[in-house]
Amino acid sequence: MSTDEHARLMRANQANWDARTPVHLASRFYGLDEDLDPERWFAAFEWDDLGDLTGRDVLHLQCHLGTETIAFARRGARAVGLDFSAASMAAAAGIAAKAGADVDYVRANVYDAVEALDGRRFDVVYTGKGALCYLPDLPRWAEVVAQLLRPGGLLYIVEFHPLLNSLGPKPAPGEGPELLLRHDYLGGDGPVHRDATHTYTDGPAVAHATDSYEWTHGIGEVVDALTTAGLTVRRLRESDELPWQRWPQMVRTPSGWWRLPAPRVPLLYGLLAAR
Repeated sequence: MSTDEHARLMRANQANWDARTPVHLASRFYGLDEDLDPERWFAAFEWDDLGDLTGRDVLHLQCHLGTETIAFARRGARAVGLDFSAASMAAAAGIAAKAGADVDYVRANVYDAVEALDGRRFDVVYTGKGALCYLPDLPRWAEVVAQLLRPGGLLYIVEFHPLLNSLGPKPAPGEGPELLLRHDYLGGDGPVHRDATHTYTDGPAVAHATDSYEWTHGIGEVVDALTTAGLTVRRLRESDELPWQRWPQMVRTPSGWWRLPAPRVPLLYGLLAAR
């Protein structure tokens, strides 16, 4: 698929995320009508891997409403959030202001991040939890990340495990409640076109621009893109917990997150890499 076609599909995704934003602002999913608790979206191992963020420059790519970006600011980082949705960036700025958080938000396609940030370098680049699937070209993305990091800087990806997306969200007619492998674990056959009239949150339907395109990226593809761009993988974790209850049979854990009772399978992974 050509670069021009990738750009066309990403423009469709951008329009979809602009249209999603008011739906997400009105939903209960992000807890915006409560005392904002952005750390609920983080596993404990993430803070262990990242270490002390005081005084560090942290960039959150594809940050949407910026709730997780606020958590970095509250831990003492100079936090920047970047997203291609103008509606999301406007909403994120309002959420941060209401929370009293000092965060800068920049609207840009992730592939244009170096130019949009005027060549600024960061100690940490963070991304994940539903971000990489909207990127058609991982090698190009990895090259951008390498340019955004200072020497010795860290990239931290905390992303939904490819197995999670391969498991069917609901049984087919006549089947039991078991989760079955219904979708490819590995990508390579181009984007999946989805109807995003209803998103992962509660709330009303998306009013317009409901076309969405996603790309499947296996962990091997992610690692290969990063190492080719000159980054060194330092740690790879797999976790069987999610921050929300994706399936009815999931049970709450002591951490407040959710896991399948059996069998235990990886649903999330954390990858730490260094420039």
